[in-house]
Amino acid sequence: MTSSDKKNTIHELSDEQLKQIVAEADTGGRKPTGIAAQLLVAIALAWSLFQLWIASPLPFSLGIFVLNDTQSRAIHLGFAVFLAFAAYPAWKRSPRAYVPAIDWLLAAAAAFCASYLFLFYNELAQRPGMPTDLDLAVAVVGLILLLEAARRALGLPMVILAICFLIYIFFGQYMPEVIAHRGASLAKGMSHIWLTTEGVFGVALGVSASFIFLFVLFGALLETAGAGNYFIKSAIALLGHMKGGPAKAAVVASASTGVISGSSIANVVTTGTFTIPLMKSVGYRPDQAASVEVSSSVNGQIMPPVMGAAAFLMVEYVGISYVEVMKHALVPALISYFALFYIVHLEALKMKLEGLPRREPLPWQKALTSTLMTVSGLVILSAIVYSGFGWIKDLAGDAAFAIVGLLMLGAYIAIVRFAARYPELHMDKPDEKMEYLPEIGPTLKSGLHFLLPVAALVWNLMVEQLSPALSAFYATLFLMFILVTQRPLFAFFRGQGEFVAAGRQGFKDLFDGLVTGARNMIGIGIATATAGVIVGTVTLTGVGLAMTELVELLSGGNLMVMLVLVALISLILGMGLPTTANYIVVSTLMAPVIVELGAQSGLLVPLIAVHLFVFYFGLMADVTPPVGLASYAAAGIAKSDPIKTGFTAFGYSARTAILPFMFIFNTQLLLIGITDAFHLILTIGSATIASLMFAAATQGFFVTRNRIHETLLLLLVTFSLFRPGFWMDMIYPPFDEVAPTELTRLVEDAPRNAKLRVWVEGITLEGKEITKGVLLSLGEPGKASERLGRMGLTTMSLGDQVQVAAVRFGSPAEKLGLEQGFNLKHIEVPNPGRPDKEWIFIPTLMLLALVWFMQRARRERESTAATPA
Repeated sequence: MTSSDKKNTIHELSDEQLKQIVAEADTGGRKPTGIAAQLLVAIALAWSLFQLWIASPLPFSLGIFVLNDTQSRAIHLGFAVFLAFAAYPAWKRSPRAYVPAIDWLLAAAAAFCASYLFLFYNELAQRPGMPTDLDLAVAVVGLILLLEAARRALGLPMVILAICFLIYIFFGQYMPEVIAHRGASLAKGMSHIWLTTEGVFGVALGVSASFIFLFVLFGALLETAGAGNYFIKSAIALLGHMKGGPAKAAVVASASTGVISGSSIANVVTTGTFTIPLMKSVGYRPDQAASVEVSSSVNGQIMPPVMGAAAFLMVEYVGISYVEVMKHALVPALISYFALFYIVHLEALKMKLEGLPRREPLPWQKALTSTLMTVSGLVILSAIVYSGFGWIKDLAGDAAFAIVGLLMLGAYIAIVRFAARYPELHMDKPDEKMEYLPEIGPTLKSGLHFLLPVAALVWNLMVEQLSPALSAFYATLFLMFILVTQRPLFAFFRGQGEFVAAGRQGFKDLFDGLVTGARNMIGIGIATATAGVIVGTVTLTGVGLAMTELVELLSGGNLMVMLVLVALISLILGMGLPTTANYIVVSTLMAPVIVELGAQSGLLVPLIAVHLFVFYFGLMADVTPPVGLASYAAAGIAKSDPIKTGFTAFGYSARTAILPFMFIFNTQLLLIGITDAFHLILTIGSATIASLMFAAATQGFFVTRNRIHETLLLLLVTFSLFRPGFWMDMIYPPFDEVAPTELTRLVEDAPRNAKLRVWVEGITLEGKEITKGVLLSLGEPGKASERLGRMGLTTMSLGDQVQVAAVRFGSPAEKLGLEQGFNLKHIEVPNPGRPDKEWIFIPTLMLLALVWFMQRARRERESTAATPA
């Protein structure tokens, strides 16, 4: 065996070991038999049915088992901790084939403590802040058992972080002066963390119970129906023939499955089992093949609509609608995938790799026509759902929902009849070598019905404008109907008979999907509850303010140093944490730091930009050695060194790391401030080119291998396309300063939903002198007093001064950090004489063209020199 062979077999995992990794991370590693297995399945099924019940309108329509938010959160956590102790072994040597008696006892005790707020809700409501000895005992035992469940399901990092914050609550008086506080008694601390909705049972667990479960269940049912295999096969059929085709197919397949998956590890194993061997077969190194899969799977966590379940948390934390969160997150996610696609293309060019052959060579015209016909069909379907059905809503009113439901049913039967003409897609065995690509047409057409539940989800969100929970509920019901009926319908249209067997298999698929969805939620439910400890610590102790002062001290007031520090802290905090817990922690601790210190430095950006900034860097920890479990799983499939795979994946993910810095300074990348269609196309086009050029610079290859000065020029092009305002600001100041006495006129003249940049100065309640900027969201047009009043802000004029007279508690003005007695220093309005910053694109593109011509000429010279005379 050669040395290179030995290196390639450093880390190899069998199919069973890979399944075990996913089970240990997502669903629990135990596989008991007999009554224990049936009980686990029954409880998981009961959890799914409970979540569907509370999401539906039925409790309110029938007046049966109506729960408030606190009660449903308690039951939700009760299911999660019970299944955590039953499904996750305590130690590596603990039995997998049965559940020990001690774990049943711990599961029952944990479920009781978690459900305590449901069981004794009325009693607790009558004595707020006055816990009894039993209350405190349940809180202490419940918290210890929650941390043990987190250790089993999520690993030690989450537990260590939670314990550090608990120590801070009770021993704050002994901490360094910069973060010290008075400390809390056991009664005060445990009451806050366990017996109120400020800690464990707070917003994060509420989002898990209300939104996240339904979307995870939706993804599990879609996967059970066969959509995951359909996405993988379609991507390979479309892209497998290109240079490095399997790697490009891996990117697209992971993006598709990432849309419905809340787990990067499951995404790696689902798609990587097939794509990684294919990438190796065309010439990619094992660590490269694994890294492409890891990068594209982790990117699935930033891809709407699920975003690793963080999208639903952003709705609550940022205070905007779910549709707006999706809109803001979409362009950076797509740009990141485009850049990864380009990276694997450059790797293929560098190594002169080809794709996989087709069984029958397909003329490019026919391939293009087939692809365009199918894709255009999907676009037309989306347009009909989004726009064409809109008139039904206007015409039929409340009856539109039933009409569209019948149309969806008719479309489903028609599409299944059409798809039945083509062979069923079967899951390939990972160890089988693919000699020829699947045919494009039959592959794409065989699973079009999987897109209908997604169309139903879009209809509910965009047209019916239902809540995310209700939208997911109706889409899930439709998907459940498809799961039960697709096999009998295919059997009927293919003339195969055996309808009873097909129907029985359909119900088994539904049963399996409901159970899998619940087991996929164990880790997420535990993560959101445990992260509530950190959130509760912040609300109880004010550590968030201490974090702001600490970062301000370390950064010396420099804006870029502050952002880099926040990025590094977010990266460290995210290590070893699942996506949901990761987002809760970094947004709770780091987002206020950017808002406060940025405001003092003139960085006034919408809150969604700040939250996406910390979220992206928290996610980067998923690929960062040595804790990236996704890298470990992918390395096992590729038979490569996991540490080397982690570093290669981190290099590929560098394109994701620059995006937050770009959209924090240029919020147009989040589709904020886009004025028309041309502006939208210009923004997306320039950002895409910038991301591709960054990939070319970091990979050291554009048209041919880069020289150092060419890499530097490509980085300059990247920066200028991402942030053209930087150069234009040097030539023309972006804002003019206006006296604060103009506030009333400016507020009344501002259009709907305009944002006004106002600088204030004063002394805070803590006695600190402060000068900072704030963005006032003005909402609907009206009088100045009305528009400011909706923000919770009242001002008064004192000669040539304007002062904050009052700030309403809990209002947007209070969240901006405005306090009574602050003086308005000045107002900033856009400079009317400043040209559009997009003019910078012209010299930038000329510079890019220069690099392209230089490299093209050099490549031709090298090619000529290499050709024998």
